[in-house]
Order: sequence, then structure tokens, then C-alpha cells
Amino acid sequence: MRDDHQGSTKGGRPAGMRRRVRHGQLLLRRHGPTSPNWRKRAAIFNGAVAVGLVAIGFAWVADRASDLFAALAARAWWLPLPLTPAAFVLVAWVTRRFAPAAGGSGIPQIIAAKAAPERATAGLASLRTALAKVALTAVGLGVGASVGREGPTVQVGATVMAYAHRLFRVPVTASVLVAGAAAGVAAAFNTPLAGVAFAIEELAAAYEQRMTLLVMTAVLIAGMVSLGLAGDYVYFGIVGQVLSIRATLLVAPVAGVLGGVAGACFSRAMLWLARGGALRLAAGRPLLAAAGAGLVVAAVGCLTGLTWGTGYGAARELISGARAPLWFGPAKFLATLATAAAGLPGGIFAPSLATGAGIGEAVRQLFPGEPGGAVVLLGMVAYFAGVVRAPLTAVIIIAETTGSRGLMMPLLATALIAEGSASLVSRERLYHGLAARFLPEEEPSPARGQVRPA
Repeated sequence: MRDDHQGSTKGGRPAGMRRRVRHGQLLLRRHGPTSPNWRKRAAIFNGAVAVGLVAIGFAWVADRASDLFAALAARAWWLPLPLTPAAFVLVAWVTRRFAPAAGGSGIPQIIAAKAAPERATAGLASLRTALAKVALTAVGLGVGASVGREGPTVQVGATVMAYAHRLFRVPVTASVLVAGAAAGVAAAFNTPLAGVAFAIEELAAAYEQRMTLLVMTAVLIAGMVSLGLAGDYVYFGIVGQVLSIRATLLVAPVAGVLGGVAGACFSRAMLWLARGGALRLAAGRPLLAAAGAGLVVAAVGCLTGLTWGTGYGAARELISGARAPLWFGPAKFLATLATAAAGLPGGIFAPSLATGAGIGEAVRQLFPGEPGGAVVLLGMVAYFAGVVRAPLTAVIIIAETTGSRGLMMPLLATALIAEGSASLVSRERLYHGLAARFLPEEEPSPARGQVRPA
């Protein structure tokens, strides 16, 4: 009896207790705070919060840089003529030398990074690239470059989300990059729905079901952080105007075709510049191309006084009823294209919306009896849809950034007409075409509708 009792124990513990302890340890590993599921949830939550905080900080830095340049230009109108070209050369050299993956918008980099997400934090979504993106975009705005912070926030958001997953020892997948990028859009514009739409239309070429929860969670958390700290502001101000069905049938086709064709022309020009056109114009000298582009931006800005930076202020004034010269849209088009030719870090979201506002102003001249702000919004959504080729995203961004929910149907009709018109001028989508240069040469760019295996 005594020997049998001792045989059923080990270290003073009965066999049944040992089994219960092992079972408890197994449950803890599977469902406890150190389990894979908990680590994934922690990575998503903390990553989304960090994206929201970083986006707010980036917006503050970008706004201060723009304000600084506005003050300098107001004090000496001629100062950008020497300052902007010289700064373009410096920023282009620093980008090419130290952070080549930080050049341009940032959205093509994340599209390319989805092909090999496990290597993203080593290059396209590295900490060094993200820091350079923020700093150099701010410098560009500080010298009058026609760039925006929204596209760079996409790349920075994907980087932050990737590092959050690495911190919690969770594999970095394409879904993680898409979620971080979508959270970046939501936080940059303070528009959660736009983040989801952008993830579906532009980033997730093969939008898988298992990606849905990750994207939605990241976008909502980042959006709540942005709303909580920055307030419930509306990017371009509230627009309460509406268009009748008759007015929509008249204005939407004109705005859609004009904006869509103009946006497609911009897209084709950008692809040509990115594929060697800028270097050919500068006889193979990238710094000379940057200097020439800076001179164009400075000259256009000094002549017009309206094309500096994001163009946010000019667009907001047009929406609120102010008038602008008919050449504002073409001038902003040229300034944005020249900035892109220099290869500077910076996005085209805000400059495209400003260019679209200029197109909307031209359309407003054709329909003087219709609500001016509403017509300008149709021009904005048309041009943006023509450039990015994501009509749903364009509609939601405009609706959320202006509170113009009464214009949803006119905006959607205009965006669809613009997308159809743009596809006749340029079959290739801008961001997917630009992503090709960030991929290995032997691997093609991921086509819409499929994800290329790593």
C-alpha cells in the first residue's frame, strides 16, 4: 500500500494534479497573454494606436513647415527662386544617397512590399525609410514643393504596423502592411471610411476575407485616436449644398470627362517621368533634373502665388465660394508634376484635390446658376478619380472631408464617368505602375486582381 501510494506521486504531487497542471499550462500557452492570438491582437491594437499618433505628429510637422514657407514667401516674394531649386537638389541627393525607398508618394512602395512582406522592414518599410520620409517631406513643404503628407502617411503607417507586429513576435504579412497603410489614410484625412475603401480599391489587389478584420480594426482604432486627439474636424469644411437631378445630369458628365482626362494625362506623365523621362530631359543627371524641376516650381509659384505646398488653402477657399483664375488648375498640375520629376518624397493626394478644385472652378464658369461649392467638389472627385483610378475612395474622401453627404449620388456619378474616361487615355493604374521600380527586375509588378507570390 505504501509503495503503491509513493508510485502515484512525483515530488509530492499526485498524478492527477500533474495532469491538471500540464493541462493548465497548455491552455495558457494557447489562450493566455503570451499565446499567438493575444500577441496578434496586441500588435494590431498597439500598432493602430501608434499609427494614429504618428499621423497626427506628421500633420503638425507638415503644417508648421508650410506655415514657415508661407511666411518667408510673404516677406520676400523672390526668395523661392534661389531657395527652392537649391533645396530640391539637396533633398534629391539625400534621398538618392541615404533613403532611395523614401522617394515619391509612398503608396507604390507598399504595393511592392506586399510581394515580399517578410522583407519589408529591411527596405521599403524600414524605420530609416519612414524617418527620412517624414523629415524630407517636411523639408519639401518648407521650400514650396507641391506635395502632400497623405501618401507618405500610408508608407509610414504600414511601417509602424509592421514594426508593431515584429515587436510582439507576429509574422509580418501583406495583410499587416495593408492594414497599416489603410490606417494611415484614415488618420491622415480623419476619415475612417476612406481608409477602408482605399484598402479595398488600391492596396489589396486580392482582398481576402481574412484581411477584413485586421484592416477594419486598424482603421477604426487609428481613426478614433485621430478623432480623440485632433478633434472632429472636417478637412475642407462643411458643404451643405446639393444638386438637383437635372443639374447632376448636366454637370456630372462635363466634370467627369474633363477631370478624368486631365487626371489620366497627369498619370501618364508621371509614369513617363518615373521611367526615365526626367533623366532624359536632364541628359542623365538626376541632380540637374531636380534643379530644373525646382526652378519650374519656384517660377510658377512666384508668378501665381497659389501653387505652393499642398494647395489645401486654395482648395478650401474655392469650395467656400471664392473665385480663382482659370489657370489655377493647370498651374497646380504643372507644379505637382515638376515636383514629382525631382524625385522628392511627398504625396500627390492633396495637390491632386487642389488641382481638381481648379478644374471644378472652370466647370463652375460653364454652369453659373448651380451651387458653386458643389460644382467644385465634382471637379475634385473627377480629377482625383482620374489620377488614382479609385472612384469609391475618391467619393468617400470628398464626402467625409466636406461633410457633403447630400452630394453622394452626384459625386459617385462623376467619379464613375471620370474613371471610365481616364481608362481610355491611360490603361495603366498610376500607383501600380510606379510600384514596378521597387520590385526586383525579374519579377513583374503585381497586377490588379492578384497578389504576386513572394
